[in-house]
Parts: sequence; structure tokens; C-alpha cells
Amino acid sequence: MDPNRVEWTLKQHFGHTGFRSGQREIVERVLEGRDQLILMPTGGGKSLTYQLPALLLPGLTVVVSPLIALMHDQVDRLRDNGIAAAFINSSMSSQERARREQAALRGELKLLYVAPERLLSEGFLELLDQIKERVGLSLLAIDEAHCISEWGHDFRPEYRKIVQVRRRYPDLPVLCLTATATERVREDIVRQLALKDHYLHVASFNRPNLYYDVRTKDKRSFAELLGLLEEDPQAPVIVYCQSRKS
Repeated sequence: MDPNRVEWTLKQHFGHTGFRSGQREIVERVLEGRDQLILMPTGGGKSLTYQLPALLLPGLTVVVSPLIALMHDQVDRLRDNGIAAAFINSSMSSQERARREQAALRGELKLLYVAPERLLSEGFLELLDQIKERVGLSLLAIDEAHCISEWGHDFRPEYRKIVQVRRRYPDLPVLCLTATATERVREDIVRQLALKDHYLHVASFNRPNLYYDVRTKDKRSFAELLGLLEEDPQAPVIVYCQSRKS
């Protein structure tokens, strides 16, 4: 892929003149058709790593997302940037769902967001078969991929079944994204989805603009807290307590 075309797409559709740390390498591997497992902190730019390649690859990118609100937000932002994207979920009418399915079949969409339950329904899998035949499938992006693992803190059985899609389309590249996964969870994701020759990217979770301080609570705690707030009245401070009473 011509690097100039990648840079142009980044600026034209996303308004960025450069990539954040790690993004370029991930995008390049998506364009190469590699399976990947990506760990990036919230706000680290995970979405761009599949949204940008979706515009450069032929066919449709399918994005699995567990939250309806997140689908709405992502699709609204993409449309604001002139990108043909849509979501299909249980909150819409059958007529609207049919319109979006037809748009996908006509090749009018570049990204389609669905919940795992929808992805695994027989009707949707048959739709994907038709899309693959008519316009092609370019990528399966799985957001919140830690939900696949029973060892994760937010295990969802529906995510575990996504491997059925992998078996149905063995040549379709898979991009797994999460902001939280231990080594055990990462290994489980790779095994459950049968990722082939996958690329693992683990971004730094250090936030240099944050300062952590743990102090023992005693009679002086309230005065110390007031002093901390007075040091820089404009600086945001988060105070964690064991209970409301404390």
C-alpha cells in the first residue's frame, strides 16, 4: 500500500497529520492481512487501527461491539467524517435493519457494527455470505476482545462463539482489541480464535500526566487533603475512599 495514500486518508477523513505510537504498524499489518491482538489503554486510538484500513481495503469491515451506545457514538463520528458506516442492533425497526442490510449488499458501506449476538445469528451469517460474494469482506474487528476469555473480568459467552465466524471465513483477517488483558487472557484469546501467525502489540499504559499517592488515613487526613487542593486550585484531583462514610 502506498504510504502517501495512507497518510492522505488519515488527514482527509480523521484530521490527523500523524499516527500515535504503534498505530502505523498495526494499520500496516491490517493492510497485509495479518491477524492481530492489540492492547491499548482507553483513549489510545484503537478504533483508528481498523477504521482507516477499512477505507483502503476492498469490501466491508465488520466490527463486533458489545455496547449499543458505543456503536451509536462510533458510527456518528464516522459519518461526521464522511465515512460510510452503519450499525445493526435490536433497537431498530425491521424496516430500518433491512435498509442497512441492503446498503451493505450494494457495497455502500465500509464499516458495519454489530453485537456478538447479532453476528452469530443464522440470518446475519447468511447476509455475510452474500456480502462476501458480492462486495467482499475485508476484516473482522473485535472490540473488547477480553470478553472472549473465561479468565477475563468481563467474560461473555456470546464472544466465545465468535470462533464460528472464523471457521466460516478462515481467510478473513481478525483484529482483536482490548484495553485490559493479562497474559493468560491474551493466550486464551489467541487460542479461542485460532489466530494465525498473529502480531501482538502491547502499548504502554503509563499516564505521565497522572500522579498517584497513597496515604494512611488518620486525624490529619482532611487537613492534608485541603492542603493538596490548595496547592494548585486548577489541577484536577481524584480521591478514592473505601466508602461514602470515609
